[in-house]
Amino acid sequence: MNREILKLAIPNILSNLSVPLLSSYDTALMGNLSGTHIAAVGLGSMAFNFVYWNFGFLRMSTTGLTAQAYGREDHREQQTLLKRSLLLAVLFSTALVLLQYPLAELTAWLLNIRPDQSELVDTYFYIRIFAAPAALLQMVLFGWFFGRQNALYPLLLTFFVNGANIGLSTYFVTTLGWGIAGVAWGTVGAQYLGLALAFVLLFLELRKVRAEVKRLGKEITQRAGALTEGLAAFLKINRDIFIRTLCLTLSFAFFYNRANALDVGTAVVAGNVILLQLVNWLSYGVDGFAFAAESLVGKYHGANDRPQLIVATKKIFAWGMGLAALYAVIYGFGQEHLLQLFAPESTSADTLAAALTYLPLLVAFCLLATPCYLLDGIYIGLTASTAMRQTMLLAFAGYLASYCLVGQHLGNWGLWGSLLFFMVLRAVVQAWWLRSGRVGF
Repeated sequence: MNREILKLAIPNILSNLSVPLLSSYDTALMGNLSGTHIAAVGLGSMAFNFVYWNFGFLRMSTTGLTAQAYGREDHREQQTLLKRSLLLAVLFSTALVLLQYPLAELTAWLLNIRPDQSELVDTYFYIRIFAAPAALLQMVLFGWFFGRQNALYPLLLTFFVNGANIGLSTYFVTTLGWGIAGVAWGTVGAQYLGLALAFVLLFLELRKVRAEVKRLGKEITQRAGALTEGLAAFLKINRDIFIRTLCLTLSFAFFYNRANALDVGTAVVAGNVILLQLVNWLSYGVDGFAFAAESLVGKYHGANDRPQLIVATKKIFAWGMGLAALYAVIYGFGQEHLLQLFAPESTSADTLAAALTYLPLLVAFCLLATPCYLLDGIYIGLTASTAMRQTMLLAFAGYLASYCLVGQHLGNWGLWGSLLFFMVLRAVVQAWWLRSGRVGF
């Protein structure tokens, strides 16, 4: 079981870590310009991610449902799920491009973007939104590969996309002098290059499906109307995961909104951006084991193999918490040497000082926030979408209440404390719901 977990988790961890590494690289590129540019690229990324992350259900639902079909050796259902999800990705991404102006205005209001930040943030958002079709289609393909227990193709795709992004962004910013627009155009170009590679890998994976069918002596039959069979249940799962993810993105939007409303200056806002980059490093790394949970829990749930399901869950938690402890040690001892990766002291000394002040909270974050990430993977594998929605709504309400009652009186410390409380409350509610037997575990 450990080998099976690591076979999925290690490529996922490597793949996932390259995502915040890219975001951190963008932050570092802007750090060579000014603290205002650091804050702007962080806010611009969050403005875009507020739109982008909410469609993470395309990957999550595809992973969970495909993994269950894989466990049942139902090849027809695997292909039907792929077609449904790709169709949804095309529809949603088209809507995002068409509705970019009201979306930009909404996110600017939610994040409480200051007038001195708005021009840079708008430049970033209005360019990067054109990557939405490529990004959403890749979400679906990632989820389908994961569901089929294939973590290698997502690893190759992520490395390729992020490598292309770094190369393009560096050229546009340092050689052409495009500033924050260069970072945005680098992302757009890399996403479409990645989409081309993704379809090549999809062709290779479909060849594997045909080989499995031949080996098992089963025939795939795509009946007329297969795409609409079970469509209501499919859309319900996606709706519930969308609501759950919306609450999660709103929690970080609320964080940025309140941080910008505090009378603490640009240095603290930029310091928060750097610390949130480290939060991304943690979440994407631990999500390697969460993604393994999605694949394995879905497979064993689909195969109705409860003993293996329990064993996989316990071992995934052990590995995930071990990795979280390693993050805590690195962050705790890294101090200013780690923070200087994002902003050189020569140009951003006040930003580094602000980030260093709140770094101890981030060390605690590593250990206290990890359980909710791992539990997310279990819920997705079970396709327990209603439970994901309900537990997130409860935790989000507790987050807002904690800030209004206590956090707002403690400045930036209270803001970080409320976010940490939110993560702990998520895990507590998820664990209680899981142990209650309401999700078929």
